[in-house]
Amino acid sequence: MNELPQQLVNGLLLGSMYGLVAIGYTMVYGIVQLINFAHGEIFMTGAFGALTVYAYVLPDGTSIWIALPLMLVGAIIVAVLVAVGAERFAYRPLRTAPRLAPLITAIGLSLALQQAVWAWYPEAKSARTFPTIPGGPFNIGNVTIQTGDIFLVVVAPLSMAFLAYFVMRTRTGRGMQATAQDPDTAKLMGVNTDRIIVIAFALGAAFAAVGGVAYGLKYGQIDFKMGFLLGLKAFTAAVLGGIGNIYGAMLGGLVLGVAEALSTAYISDIPGMSQFGSQSWADVWAFVLLILVLLFRPQGLLGERVADRA
Repeated sequence: MNELPQQLVNGLLLGSMYGLVAIGYTMVYGIVQLINFAHGEIFMTGAFGALTVYAYVLPDGTSIWIALPLMLVGAIIVAVLVAVGAERFAYRPLRTAPRLAPLITAIGLSLALQQAVWAWYPEAKSARTFPTIPGGPFNIGNVTIQTGDIFLVVVAPLSMAFLAYFVMRTRTGRGMQATAQDPDTAKLMGVNTDRIIVIAFALGAAFAAVGGVAYGLKYGQIDFKMGFLLGLKAFTAAVLGGIGNIYGAMLGGLVLGVAEALSTAYISDIPGMSQFGSQSWADVWAFVLLILVLLFRPQGLLGERVADRA
């Protein structure tokens, strides 16, 4: 029990990262009913965009405190360009096609982005060292927070607050809600639905890029395959919270992160279950949680916010 506060904090930090990526899944699905399985790779390209700024744009020896804002800008620019390009050239031509076509396209795009980074970023063939924040760790009672988590502690709440304000208080945000509810009626009311869809892809990519930078700072390295499993977990978080519900995406991420941390810490203490408490089994328990939620509450924790367009 003495470890419980630490494990809860670990889970909340991990879940915040899942939530940042899950927002992109749920925004795109809520508006165009597309499961963008390439979103995990957008998270990955954002991380490599940040590393490129640090390694090849900034002078050697630049302080991480000066470099970090520029790395964040670079990550967001790269991720947004990739996401907007994918929407324009891969998904928009298939908008009226059967749903299976864009789904297969998303899977193909995911593999293509992995191979593009692998081919054009020579050092990506193995894990690349990511710059970290010096100092720490910081102790608050029985809880220890690593320096790499400080960035996540700050940006995750700020990102969620910005998104809530944008969606609820701005004209574009209201246009996104209208498009998600009924795109044809929204278009008749003067909403440029193509522009709204592009903005949804761009916003989701920006949050994924923030998550990519947080991942690099937390673990100290990145690689071209990092987006696959984390993207699946972020999609799981979106489903847990209620697909199409942006608040549910963050809640689902937090629940998933806490469940993963607690399962890793405590399942091995159960007699006969020691082999199921390793870190490798944490991924399994995450999907077990998803199955249970789908069985007992298929609409997710906060419920779906997707109009029935059948």
